[in-house]
Amino acid sequence: MTAENTTTTETVATIRTLEDARYAAVIAGDIDAFTDLAHPDLAYTHSNAQVDTLDSYRDKLRSGFYVYHRIDHPVDRIIVTGDAAVVIGEMHADITAGGVRKTLANRCMAVWVRENGTWLLLGYQPTVLPEEVR
Repeated sequence: MTAENTTTTETVATIRTLEDARYAAVIAGDIDAFTDLAHPDLAYTHSNAQVDTLDSYRDKLRSGFYVYHRIDHPVDRIIVTGDAAVVIGEMHADITAGGVRKTLANRCMAVWVRENGTWLLLGYQPTVLPEEVR
């Protein structure tokens, strides 16, 4: 294994840990922990096609607009290139959004970037899974 492969393997493990941490933060309602993992220019798209910035998403978490009760997030693949990592997987969750309890089943992509040695979540994009493949 080359040094580059070792570095990529370590980065993949780091990103997987960060994905676990960001989901755990929103389930716990730990907005500060989520913020610490997020890039200031975060673009967080929801399965209803609405897009939040870091500030607007935090506001919705703080106000209780989004309450996450359970999240499963199997990862299919993590692609690392330079100072960027793309996570391909799924997100299955029970949430309350705007006072309405929902069950989500999405394919998703998360984009992480490394700035000053720190990996930060820059973007998230879910796509609703068709009923026949849930």
